[in-house]
Amino acid sequence: MRSQPHNNSPDFWKAYVQSFANGFPEKVEETRFVVLDTETTGFDFKRDRILSIGALRIKNAVIQPKDAFEVFVKQEIFASQTVEIHGIIKQEKAQQLSEIEALKVLLALLENAVLVAHHTAFDVGMLNHALQRNGLPKLKNPSLDTAILYNKILTRNERKTEGHYSLDALAEKYHIPKTDRHTALGDAYITAIAFLHILNRLRPASLKQLLKKDRPWEFWKSF
Repeated sequence: MRSQPHNNSPDFWKAYVQSFANGFPEKVEETRFVVLDTETTGFDFKRDRILSIGALRIKNAVIQPKDAFEVFVKQEIFASQTVEIHGIIKQEKAQQLSEIEALKVLLALLENAVLVAHHTAFDVGMLNHALQRNGLPKLKNPSLDTAILYNKILTRNERKTEGHYSLDALAEKYHIPKTDRHTALGDAYITAIAFLHILNRLRPASLKQLLKKDRPWEFWKSF
């Protein structure tokens, strides 16, 4: 499905695009970060679907709990192996939204924030394919990957030559409880705490410096 022209886009998309008009702050402490996680039916961007989205905001190194949210996306087909992993079932008691309504809620939170996730390429890829299915362009937010950032703070001897840093590994490194692991909001929370620990080590002079990537993280090599 082709993306709609900007003038024909729904109002919520126009508001999202307009939020980028003034650019981004220079200082990291003045930047809004949105940490998110998606739980999905699998790893295929075209075939699989998003089950739930969890997200929360960070500003000035403080998590904003009042802005945290988790939405469940209505599903027509469920894979039994996915249900076992995520604990998300078709009879989920929480309110379920259509895919487009879930995206609408997320875009209102994202606005012109810097997006943060663990292995960001996957979450952004799933979200972009969901947007495309609904006739909308890709996300405009710059993004950060906690796996890449963690790699930057390691010494040469500590740094792995291949593979990837799992979210479980970061949770253990920073002693973050894993009570809600494999839920979208639970994983977003773990990612947010790990991000703050890493940010404290990096101490970037500016947002531009933080966004600079030394090399692309080849997420799919780990599968």
